[in-house]
Amino acid sequence: MANTVSGQPQAIEHVKIYSGNSNLPLAKAICASIGIELGKCTVSSFPDGETFVKIEENVRGQDIFLIQSTCPPTNHNLMELFIMIDALRRASAARITAVLPFYGYARQDRKDQPRVPITAKLVANLLVASGANRLLTMDLHAQQIQGFFDIPVDHLYAAPVMYDYLKRKRINDLVVVSPDVGGLKMAHAFSQVLEAGLAIVAKRRKSATEVEAMTLIGEVEGRHVLLVDDLTETAGTLTAAADLLRREGARSILACVSHAILNDLGVERLRKSKIDELITTDSVPHPAVDGVKLTTLSVAGLLGEAIKRIHNNSSVTSLFEFKGGRTS
Repeated sequence: MANTVSGQPQAIEHVKIYSGNSNLPLAKAICASIGIELGKCTVSSFPDGETFVKIEENVRGQDIFLIQSTCPPTNHNLMELFIMIDALRRASAARITAVLPFYGYARQDRKDQPRVPITAKLVANLLVASGANRLLTMDLHAQQIQGFFDIPVDHLYAAPVMYDYLKRKRINDLVVVSPDVGGLKMAHAFSQVLEAGLAIVAKRRKSATEVEAMTLIGEVEGRHVLLVDDLTETAGTLTAAADLLRREGARSILACVSHAILNDLGVERLRKSKIDELITTDSVPHPAVDGVKLTTLSVAGLLGEAIKRIHNNSSVTSLFEFKGGRTS
């Protein structure tokens, strides 16, 4: 692992980091955290929309980490990723690790209707076919997606970064709430670390963009509430749960989401919602939004440390641990 000299990170050797266009600020922050310059490459488009990639330096025999979040425009960013991996493989890179702070298509992880695809598996196949030797990702929507890969997968959690922020707020009488049954495991981990209560909102999904919160299991009256989820796009689940919690007597409502892929509908819902603060990470880029208190925490240090450990063939297990427990 790299040492530090005079408080500055010392670069690790025989490793190069590249990035597509999806989240350049995060890629630069990761490089700064471990003392490496971002690799030089050209990633542009032809007039007809086809992606063009050229690696502008020698990568023969190098350990390569390629950072690309598959956030909107999702399909374009995925094609950039596949083409960059292919370019690096053909340039004789020794190992290529695809670093996906946000893994798109993760919600399509099973056949829940007749004649629908399992697109999360298709994306896994395409990553391997393009030449990726390893995957580093964070807060998958469904952890079993790791099993879709026949290459090593390092799955990180943004929870330790969020724990630090929430601990500093020193919130008393806190209850952690899962906005649906599927997020119960994450909510339980937060409640254990923050020494808080636990509650669940049962919901019914009407459509891809509309959710109805139906029942609260637990007690929130007169207490501060922390809603936790892995991602939000239209904010339907979060805002429906917040409305129910406020009716049940919650004093204040914070929402903690690893990936905030907010579209116009989500922003509008948050502006009108009962949520006092939305806490998220820079796994995907999102500008400041008027009328919404949005706090963005950086996961650059977490991902940078994981990159160092993978390069040095060290364990990344301690990145999951917090107060002697685990975030998973």
